[in-house]
Amino acid sequence: MFLFGRKSKRKGKEIDKNRLPVHIAIIPDGNGRWATRRGMPRSAGHREGANNLKNIVKYCNNLGVTYVTFYAFSTENWSRPKEEVDALMSLLLEFLKNADKELEGSNIRIKVIGDISRLSKELQTEIKRVVESTKVNTGLNLVFALNYGGRDEIVNAVRRIAQDVQGGRLRPEDIDEETFSRRLYTSEMPDPELLIRTSGEKRSSNFLLWQSAYTEFWYTDKLWPDFTEKDMEEAIIDFQNRNRRFGGI
Repeated sequence: MFLFGRKSKRKGKEIDKNRLPVHIAIIPDGNGRWATRRGMPRSAGHREGANNLKNIVKYCNNLGVTYVTFYAFSTENWSRPKEEVDALMSLLLEFLKNADKELEGSNIRIKVIGDISRLSKELQTEIKRVVESTKVNTGLNLVFALNYGGRDEIVNAVRRIAQDVQGGRLRPEDIDEETFSRRLYTSEMPDPELLIRTSGEKRSSNFLLWQSAYTEFWYTDKLWPDFTEKDMEEAIIDFQNRNRRFGGI
């Protein structure tokens, strides 16, 4: 059990609350495998993963992390069996409908990035409701990447820039990294400093491609439902012990 408000300790080291990563991105992989290994349907793994999400988010909020972005559903996930996709959407809808109760008192603000137009009307309505109802909160920003793909995001940004150039609102010679970043879904967010991926896979899977140019990656073989507060603590301590040079010496 962690005592929030104190520095967490692990193997003689502790989290420096003054050097927390502002933005942590998470690829919560392994829900299906977690369930299969237990002889359960994959949907049971997704439900267990959703429950664990709440624990990790509350822990990060109490630590003082400002942004946590979860790769909840990618543009490629539509290729999964319809039964699994439906189960994921149902879980997401359930989470959003109960978010006020589940996160009551946490002061957490919920945001969504991605193209939500392909989601059901009911889900789109619930997304807009919970984003609106939590926008005044000043705690951690919990960001869900839904129907999100890094390449798709970049293509959309290029299309918007092309339209602005065509419309005479932007000159080609004025296009720079800042111009591009302002047209991404994450335009109002800092780039992630730490990206965590569970289940032993070591790839970005089309997640925050532009934004993660200088992100520190941290991997664990643990499946997402088994990822604990101690694992998050270990990831943050490891991040704080790295020498981030950003191309310099």
